[in-house]
Amino acid sequence: MTYQQTVEWMFQQLPMYQRVGSSAFKKDLSNTLKLAAHLGHPERDFKSVHVAGTNGKGSSSHMIASVLQEAGYKVGLYTSPHLKDYRERIRINGSYISEEAVIDFIQNNRSFLEAERLSFFEMSVGMAFWYFAEEKVDIAVIEVGMGGRLDSTNIIIPEVGLITNIGKDHTQFLGTTLPEIAGEKAGIIKENIPVIISEKHPETAPVFKKTAQERKAEIIFAEELEVPVNLSTDLLGTYQQKNIKGVTAVIRQLVTQGWEISEKHLEEGLKNVRKNTNLRGRWDILQQSPKVICDTAHNSDGLRYVFEQLKDEVYEHLHFVFGVVNDKDLDEVLPLFPKGATYYFCKPDVPRGLEAEKLMTKSTEFGLLGKVFKSVPEAYAAALQAAGKKDLIFCGGSNFTVAEII
Repeated sequence: MTYQQTVEWMFQQLPMYQRVGSSAFKKDLSNTLKLAAHLGHPERDFKSVHVAGTNGKGSSSHMIASVLQEAGYKVGLYTSPHLKDYRERIRINGSYISEEAVIDFIQNNRSFLEAERLSFFEMSVGMAFWYFAEEKVDIAVIEVGMGGRLDSTNIIIPEVGLITNIGKDHTQFLGTTLPEIAGEKAGIIKENIPVIISEKHPETAPVFKKTAQERKAEIIFAEELEVPVNLSTDLLGTYQQKNIKGVTAVIRQLVTQGWEISEKHLEEGLKNVRKNTNLRGRWDILQQSPKVICDTAHNSDGLRYVFEQLKDEVYEHLHFVFGVVNDKDLDEVLPLFPKGATYYFCKPDVPRGLEAEKLMTKSTEFGLLGKVFKSVPEAYAAALQAAGKKDLIFCGGSNFTVAEII
């Protein structure tokens, strides 16, 4: 099979959550454990950092990887979902896994993957762990896909864990209250392994403290640490300041465990995240005149941060290219969206995408007005044509909307 055929085969084996939603979600680690055993437990062959959270876990994972690269380490990075190319999920020092490696992994393990009916995410995690072991990385930064306790990545024993912001997302799987969701995220806390909590919240802190105490794990709330004020990152968006605190706490913890990382490495790593790891989609400025910004924020907490940032922008008129997935709680997120903008409603090109007509009908109830377009590219083209040089075009609502524009 070619690379493209291989990836399509992976998509089709069992539903891929990012494309179809709840039917692909599996509350069970048994398949991941079987695959790990089949592969010879590659997750035991490299050191790791485990990152969970509702918002900020992707950016934080890239920041940590960048700092470790600046310190001279060979660093694996596993994240999800991807925007354009499946290989974005698995990187070493910013370089994607090769197409040949993807093909080889699937061909060599295909009969097992089929017999055990592994999901897209399970086989992706297995591939990442196999690749990092094969390439002998010094350390890998592993981002949780969803939740934590039952996420396929949760078979590693990391050097340190990081839990970023806790907000309401994927409530049909993780619970409807912040303590319930925190309980799922706390599932990554391991026996005697320190855990960093990026943001201290009165509803979630007791959950994390209780789990850490039960597992004899040191718990550190990053907000309580002194962080140098000169630390900044090339990832745009004021919300990244919250991530910097958690990342700094992780790096300091690694230093206490013998990893050789200087303050200079921390500073340079944060400043060079894009160059070192090739991250896209976080307050991503595509052009000026008119200014075009893409951001993958898609739940209420993430959108609040982004729209606060949007208030600092100077423009004559706001155009919003807007597409979401069909399990999004629109009653919760639509009140956050800026009124007075012109909306270009569209459906992301995945089975899980919400029909643009339905999105417009619901949005109109909240005073968000605009037109329906047949596709994301058509909506974006219309916004570019309509916008004046001093206008702002914002593209978002879903990872998939941003992916089609980038």
